[in-house]
Amino acid sequence: MRNLMTASRFAQNTFALWVLVASFLAWLWPYGFTWIKPWIAPLLGVIMFGMGLTLRGKDFALVLRRPWPALAGVLLQFAIMPLAAYAVAVALNLPSGLAAGLVLVGACPGGTASNVIVYLSRGDVPLSVTMTSVSTLLAPLFTPFLLLWLAGSWLPVDPGAMVLSILQVVILPVVLGLVIRRFFPVTVEKATEALPLISVTTIVVIVAGVVALNAENFGKIALAAFLAVIVHNGLGLLLGYWGARVLRLDESRSRAVSIEVGMQNSGLGVTLALTHLNPAAALPGAIFSVWHNISGPLLATYWSRKNEKKAPVSESESGRI
Repeated sequence: MRNLMTASRFAQNTFALWVLVASFLAWLWPYGFTWIKPWIAPLLGVIMFGMGLTLRGKDFALVLRRPWPALAGVLLQFAIMPLAAYAVAVALNLPSGLAAGLVLVGACPGGTASNVIVYLSRGDVPLSVTMTSVSTLLAPLFTPFLLLWLAGSWLPVDPGAMVLSILQVVILPVVLGLVIRRFFPVTVEKATEALPLISVTTIVVIVAGVVALNAENFGKIALAAFLAVIVHNGLGLLLGYWGARVLRLDESRSRAVSIEVGMQNSGLGVTLALTHLNPAAALPGAIFSVWHNISGPLLATYWSRKNEKKAPVSESESGRI
């Protein structure tokens, strides 16, 4: 078990490196990775099943006990990220595939790695977990129709088919994970040690597949896609924080909202893009998978060091409720 924990931590700490190595290999030798495409949806299902295994009923109880912070955060997420993606796509005059893919990433729920980043940033972890859970469950309602509204002029969007895909690859695995944890808590607690390693490996494989499918035009569109993702993610982190402050959330909760808004479930964006749009539309999601796992820890480090220079914070601002 100790070896498994060590391997999981190593995979998490070197995640960006493995993604870059796999992406480079996929670009040089795309035919060795294009076979991944039909497996991307099942692989995302594995990640979401793992997320379900980590959730508990109390992760949703915060909405009932103190609904305003969670609801405000989720509303900011589904407002800021899609609109920011649309603005960035228009400002940079992105090709239709990249533009639609960027909006799709923006319309996705929060990413599973955000909870760890919020913890490292001294943010409100229970709020982060609740936002991830609630936004994931709301994804079948918000994601397809936000994409249709903002990106329907760039590429044809079938919201009904997309709702079905989200139910299949996100909601069903999450619910299954919740149920299994409910009836087999001890076994699941032991198994969760392997989840980071499985998630990292799965995301690396998915990103490699997307790069391989775009290998022919990767050199032409990669720079624009990278720039768009960096600006989009930065706007999410910045506007998420200040939006929370405007809504009178304290520092701890504002940090949680910032990271939840800025870190997306880009794997879902990749899966939906390949299933319902085109390979170019999956590229922003693949790049986002790498970048938000760099920008998030950098921001967490800044906030953590900022806390160390101040006097001890209150119970709320330490992430406890």
